[in-house]
Amino acid sequence: MHFLPPAIEAYAQSHSEDEPALLAELRRDTHLKHIQPRMLSGHFQGRVLSVLSKIIKPKTVLEIGTYTGYSALCLAEGLPDDGVLHTIEVNPELRKIQEEYIARAGYQKQIILHTADALELIPQLDIDIDLVFIDAEKKNYRAYFEVVLPKMKSGGVLLIDNVLWTGKVVEPLDPKDKTTEALLSFNRYMKDHPRLSTVLMPLRDGLTMSLVR
Repeated sequence: MHFLPPAIEAYAQSHSEDEPALLAELRRDTHLKHIQPRMLSGHFQGRVLSVLSKIIKPKTVLEIGTYTGYSALCLAEGLPDDGVLHTIEVNPELRKIQEEYIARAGYQKQIILHTADALELIPQLDIDIDLVFIDAEKKNYRAYFEVVLPKMKSGGVLLIDNVLWTGKVVEPLDPKDKTTEALLSFNRYMKDHPRLSTVLMPLRDGLTMSLVR
């Protein structure tokens, strides 16, 4: 769901950096060949991720939820030459398209693909993380956060996608809707966490940005 009037959203996108040709091809490929293409970050949010990564200049990035690799390629644009991005996807069927576009973008040595359960893998990673992007199972957001935070130092940045959940977070809660319930709890938790400075941005389907103190 998009929360801006379509004309305003189109204007904002048209006055932002153009989508790189390879990413445009990946976006089309995803829509043609894969289910749930709305999971893709897309042009505007992808450029936001790219610019934030370029500002932060992260040595180590962790992404939870690779999907077809679009957001990983955007985040990789801010890596220094010796930087590394670890991205985790639970669905092995997506590995082929991930590898193809990462290779075509020239990031084979910097983007490390993990096909695994993130909650099982992350505790095993011996890394200090500068930037995290979470875009996976919404009911697990707090669990992802809690395994990631010990690996982050002061000054690290967390980005969390889909925190407005197509507007359901401001609608009467259906008692059977456990995903929205989990997101409502998670959003409050992030706002009040003593180690974070958090802002929830109404960008696309909602993007939370938190600075670790």
